[in-house]
Amino acid sequence: MWKDEIVEEIHQIREAYAKSFNYDLNAIFEDLRKKQEERGREVVTLSRQPGLKTRWSQRLVGDKAKETSPS
Repeated sequence: MWKDEIVEEIHQIREAYAKSFNYDLNAIFEDLRKKQEERGREVVTLSRQPGLKTRWSQRLVGDKAKETSPS
């Protein structure tokens, strides 16, 4: 199997980062949140607005459109 050097390096970095927090997801999350605040950038939440329809929210069944997005 072919291995990509860049992907392998990213996996090594990710492993070292997780190991530095003893694989504790809460500690990793808090570290990332702290780094985010230190950089002073605005964080934007891209949550879907209720009722927002897109061209992907419907699919055709026979000749009729059927709603596929969750209600």
